[in-house]
Amino acid sequence: MFCVGLLAIRLCIVNINEIFYSIQGEGQLAGMPSVFIRTSGCNLRCVWCDSPKTSWEPTGIKMPVDAILSRVGDFPTKYAVVTGGEPMIDADIGELTRGLKEAGYHVTIETAGTVFGNFWCDLFSISPKLSNSTPWEREGGKFAAAHEENRIDVDAIRRLMEFADYQLKFVVERASDLNEIDELLARIGEVDPGRVLLMPEGVTVKDLDERAGWLVEICKDRGFRFCSRLHIQLFGNLEGT
Repeated sequence: MFCVGLLAIRLCIVNINEIFYSIQGEGQLAGMPSVFIRTSGCNLRCVWCDSPKTSWEPTGIKMPVDAILSRVGDFPTKYAVVTGGEPMIDADIGELTRGLKEAGYHVTIETAGTVFGNFWCDLFSISPKLSNSTPWEREGGKFAAAHEENRIDVDAIRRLMEFADYQLKFVVERASDLNEIDELLARIGEVDPGRVLLMPEGVTVKDLDERAGWLVEICKDRGFRFCSRLHIQLFGNLEGT
């Protein structure tokens, strides 16, 4: 439920890992200067997670929504990206996104697509997690069963797609992942191939380049969109980029 009124907005709190200004590195808005609001906390534990401080070892501070909006206003852009972790699990994410919209921002929410809730959004960047994400061996596999149970929610994905503009972004490690992607797309139903983004897994330019060659050919064959990781190519795997 949304908070009501200006006073209530000041009382709404979001757990924030970092707020930074960079370019969008992934998806249909790649290259767009954007302010990133990274929440802390996640309901999944992807083995290759590139933001472990929001999932495996969550860190952050609790910030009032009005303080977040004030910080966001310091940057010369009207594109805001709410990311994580999993921002959709934060109880007051709706008030944050409402505040951003009322301030004139284009709002992208980056989500794994396992949760549906109250929010204001222009673009959902939905990244369903394939089986290549399940941490069967990491930390003795203690998170593997819960991750496997929760990583796909077809009903939540459909509701997100109906709510706002969307892109479906898949992290691809090997060519056989396409069988799993095809199966999930069939379960979702009526997905525009041009909104399906295939992104190579990796946090180094070398890893991305090695997978990009064959992944581009799959995109050409299937009508999917190839998704680079522009921020990795420009800055490396660094926080605040």
